[in-house]
Amino acid sequence: MPNATKIQPTPRKSTIFELKRTYYHNGTNGEIFQNGRLICYSIELPYKSNQKNISCIPEGLYTVKPYMSSKFGDVYIVENVQNRAGILLHPANNALKELQGCIAPVTELNGNGLGLGSRKALKKLFSLFKIFISKNKNIHLLINTKQPRNETH
Repeated sequence: MPNATKIQPTPRKSTIFELKRTYYHNGTNGEIFQNGRLICYSIELPYKSNQKNISCIPEGLYTVKPYMSSKFGDVYIVENVQNRAGILLHPANNALKELQGCIAPVTELNGNGLGLGSRKALKKLFSLFKIFISKNKNIHLLINTKQPRNETH
């Protein structure tokens, strides 16, 4: 299990989305909540010590901002990830084949690091982000563990 991260207070005008992860050897599955309400699921690469392109990012509190990707168009970027850059929230249904450290929202999980309906989940999540941004609020993503890593799966 990763060490607990000290969470700094967030700015007054902000909202927090929480990503609760379950770690597996070949992928990381998550659930994304806002105010305790499940918004969607997520898939990511397995955790491999935050290595670029082959690991999901460490747990912690991150700022999320709109970003224009040459590959994915209008998406959101996760900022201030230690020793990493370009971590996006973008569509993908297979973490090992389609992700390089990014986070893919999905409507349904169907295996470790595997999901369905990524574009639909992304649209739902991004529409919520846009509502808060229109209210001049910052978006934060709190990533933590739902269950300890289990390297035997």
